[in-house]
Amino acid sequence: MTDNETKTDGSGEAQTDGGGTGIVPPDDETPTWSERKQRTQGLSRLTYEYFERARREDQDLRQESSYVERDVLAFPVWPHEMIRNLSLTSFFVGMIIFLSATLPPHLGPPADPSSTPAVILPDWYLYWSFGLLKLGPLNPELAILGGDKLMTDRMYGVVANVIVVGFIAIVPFLNKGSARRPVEQPFWAAVGMAGFAFAWTISALSIKNLIPIDSHLLFDLTFLVPIIVGTITYAVLKSMQEGYMFDLNRRYYRLRPPK
Repeated sequence: MTDNETKTDGSGEAQTDGGGTGIVPPDDETPTWSERKQRTQGLSRLTYEYFERARREDQDLRQESSYVERDVLAFPVWPHEMIRNLSLTSFFVGMIIFLSATLPPHLGPPADPSSTPAVILPDWYLYWSFGLLKLGPLNPELAILGGDKLMTDRMYGVVANVIVVGFIAIVPFLNKGSARRPVEQPFWAAVGMAGFAFAWTISALSIKNLIPIDSHLLFDLTFLVPIIVGTITYAVLKSMQEGYMFDLNRRYYRLRPPK
């Protein structure tokens, strides 16, 4: 039998006999770090061993009991977790380098401090906040004040920012469930998707001068699109609670201990 061949034990399960390239061996036959370092495969081999052993141990734990504590599934930080994180990091860094090399950003002319641009906008990641400042049409005119507004449109936009940020901050305290997948709590998943869609639509409203859509239609879509997205999300996830997908998720989350 050569080094690259595998053998079976009494249970019929395949094992490696030393430095083979077959299925990852059990714990008592796992090579040390120095032995792994001597192999020519390097990072690719270690990555394969991590995922293969994780799959095997996870499968064994599922078959042995109805539930297991999550910390039982932990692996040593070195080399297992470090190898996995290094693989994922290398992938995303490579994608960033590839995109920066193939699609370099366009650099416009340098800023002229002596002239004011026609359109003044904040950085793109603040468009949503800038859009909330343009909710003047929603600022009610109170008859008790003779048709005047309770606050100016600018102050109304500031209050809208406080309300939106406050709602985002309080959501974790409102939803204290143990669900880890959207299908387990469709309502909160729909709220999240509606909020995500609202961030896009309110950002589009902030640059309405640059979008070839009627401003009144864009204002209406700002609030209609999130409602539609949230409704569709809720309906889809609710339908997934019956059938194969929900059963699969429920079996997966047997890993969580019961309350």
